Amino acid sequence: MAYRILVVEDNPDNRTLISDVLLSLGYEVVEAIDGVEGVEKATQEKPDLILMDLSLPHKDGWAATREIKANAALSAIPIIALTAHAMVGDRERALEAGCDDYVSKPIDLRDLANKLERFLTRD
Repeated sequence: MAYRILVVEDNPDNRTLISDVLLSLGYEVVEAIDGVEGVEKATQEKPDLILMDLSLPHKDGWAATREIKANAALSAIPIIALTAHAMVGDRERALEAGCDDYVSKPIDLRDLANKLERFLTRD
């Protein structure tokens, strides 16, 4: 069974690139275009991992992450922040919001693949 990853990303080009990479690595992909849909899809799909853009319309990734982590049925799902926010303190802010890790854009695909493997293969 392939691991299912929810990609929450409002930029269609980024979403397609990330999804294509994940599919090529053998993962199943579920997509959401904003934080509201991200929370809905997390609730419906119960993915194995969430890649969360932090700058999203309607509900930003910070709020969506907090909402997912506050839900007992979803709180164990690892969330990796994907963001162009690479300022001092942004990593800490993402972790404080409940993200389990952080990847800055542009994405280093090898680094992302390693983080996915680390989170999805731990027992």
